[in-house]
Amino acid sequence: MVGVAPIRHSGDRIAGRYRLEECISQAGVFTSWRAVDEKLSRAVGVHLLSSGNQRAQQVLAAARSAALFGDLRFVQVLDAVESTTEPARPAQEDDGPADGPQPDGPQPDGALVYVLREWLPRATDLGTLIARAPLEPHEAYQMIRQVSDAMAAAHRRGMAHLRLTPSCVLRSETGQYRINGLAVDAALHGLSAEPGRPGAADAADGPAESAEVRDTRAMGALLYASLTGRWPTEEDRYGIPGLPRGTGEAAPDQIRAGVHRGLSDLAARCLFRDPGRRLAPITTPAELADAVAELPRIRPPQPATVTGAASAPGLTSGVSGVASPLAPNAAPGRGGGHGYPGYAGGGQGAPPRSAPTGPRRPCPAVPARR
Repeated sequence: MVGVAPIRHSGDRIAGRYRLEECISQAGVFTSWRAVDEKLSRAVGVHLLSSGNQRAQQVLAAARSAALFGDLRFVQVLDAVESTTEPARPAQEDDGPADGPQPDGPQPDGALVYVLREWLPRATDLGTLIARAPLEPHEAYQMIRQVSDAMAAAHRRGMAHLRLTPSCVLRSETGQYRINGLAVDAALHGLSAEPGRPGAADAADGPAESAEVRDTRAMGALLYASLTGRWPTEEDRYGIPGLPRGTGEAAPDQIRAGVHRGLSDLAARCLFRDPGRRLAPITTPAELADAVAELPRIRPPQPATVTGAASAPGLTSGVSGVASPLAPNAAPGRGGGHGYPGYAGGGQGAPPRSAPTGPRRPCPAVPARR
C-alpha cells in the first residue's frame, strides 16, 4: 500500500536469506532493521518499503548510485532490490495455532523494495559522543576534516546527502569517521536535491537551497554541536539541546568558554550569511574542506599522566619519567589507525545466531540510530 511501511517482525526473512533481528526505526513509509545475512554470516542493515510506494524508484536509484560510488569513507550500500514476492517467515512454536487451513511452503507476502548496507557494530554515532560531552578541539577537527573531505568528494561526483544528522556520522574505534545514508536517506524521506521541487528542503531548515549549501550548513551544524554541546537553533534537535531563547546568531566561542577560535569561525561561516569578524560565508563542501586544510595544526590533548608511576606493559612514556596510557595500536597524535572496523571485503558484524525462539517483535516507531 502506498504510504504505509511494510509490516515485518523479528525472525522474518527477506529473500530467504536476510533474517531480521532488531528494528532500528520506523519512519512512516519505511522501516530500518539490523539483520543477519545467513549466507555470508555477517550483520547487515536493511531498509524496507513497499514497491508500490511513490518513493520506491527514487530509493532504488539513489541506492544504486551510492553503491557505484564506492568511497569507503561512506557506509557501503551492498545491494538494492525490488522483489515482486516475498516468502512468508517459517512457522514458530510461539505463534500458536493458525486460524483456518494453512497451505504448505512459503507464501507471497507482497512486493517489496529492500536496501542492504554495511553494519558497523563497534562504531559510535556523533550524537552519542556529543551527549557525553562536547568534543575536545583535536577530535572536533578530525571529525570536520574527514567529513568535509568525504562530502566534497561526493559532490564532485554529483551526489548529495541532504540529511546529514549526528546519527549519520559514525566514529570507529580507531578514530575514523564514516558517513551513513549518502543519497539513500534523502530518497527514503522524499527529499530532492533540486531547489523548488517537492521535498527540496526540510521545512524546519528554512527555504529551499542548493544541495551544496544544504550539506555545508549541515556540516556547520555538526561542528557547532560538537564544540558546544548545543544545536544551533532555539529548538532541540536530534536529542541535542538547542540554544537559549533570544541567543540569535552566536558563534560557538560565544556560547561556551574554551572553544577553539578557528573551529568556531568555521562553524559560523557555514551557518550564517554574515559570520562577522570580516569572514566570508562558506557555501560548498569543497570550500569547507579547503578552509579546514588551511587551519593551523590543532594538537591532540596530552595523555593523562600518573606522577611517579613506573613503566608497565600497555603503558608508553608520554613525558620523561611519567607513564601514560595509549589506546591499542594508536599512534601518538594521529587519532588511531586508518582501518575500518569490521570491514573486510564488505563483511562485518556478528555471525548469525540461531533463529529467534522468543516472541516475535514488530518494528516500533523509534528514532533512527545508525
